[in-house]
Amino acid sequence: MVRQGLRRVIEEQSGWQVCGEAGTGRRAVEKAVATKPDVVVMDFAMPELNGMEATRQIRAALPEVEVLILSMHESEELVREILAAGARGYVLKSDAGHSLVNAIKALAEHRPYFTSKISSLVMEGYLNPQTRENATLTPREREIVQLVAEGRSTKEVADVLGISVKTAETHRSNILRKLDLRSVSDLVRYAIRNKIVEP
Repeated sequence: MVRQGLRRVIEEQSGWQVCGEAGTGRRAVEKAVATKPDVVVMDFAMPELNGMEATRQIRAALPEVEVLILSMHESEELVREILAAGARGYVLKSDAGHSLVNAIKALAEHRPYFTSKISSLVMEGYLNPQTRENATLTPREREIVQLVAEGRSTKEVADVLGISVKTAETHRSNILRKLDLRSVSDLVRYAIRNKIVEP
């Protein structure tokens, strides 16, 4: 329903065309690589691969494609990570009704776009930088955390990522050790706390 609403808004604009849509982050990456759009409108909360990791992969494969993130989260830390992943637009879902078209226009012209609350967060973070630790997990490890937190078995994780079961098990063990966690339920709590998956 959300995608249908977005499609309708976009296709009402003269000269705009929706060249693809996807229900998972992994499928979004595949569609983007296949269709090479000017702008990708990405929900942050995507199954299999969240919007941040999907953005990272799209921008790595297609540096000229702009990514606009839709999210209900207002965390400065999250916005910083999204920008580091390569997105240049961030619109809160509560503002999408009146901001979406302007955001896509800006990104199509390779200009960044943030709704006012997000602009304030970005400015606040710039004016008051704090020392932060670098993210502990690699992009691949964050993918695995998301899949495990979504209830995937080790074999399913291996199948989705195209790796062996043994490699998936090794990754999971390394992740638990890195994060000093003892169980999958601890990992799920970590994933929810760090917005890797939605509760």
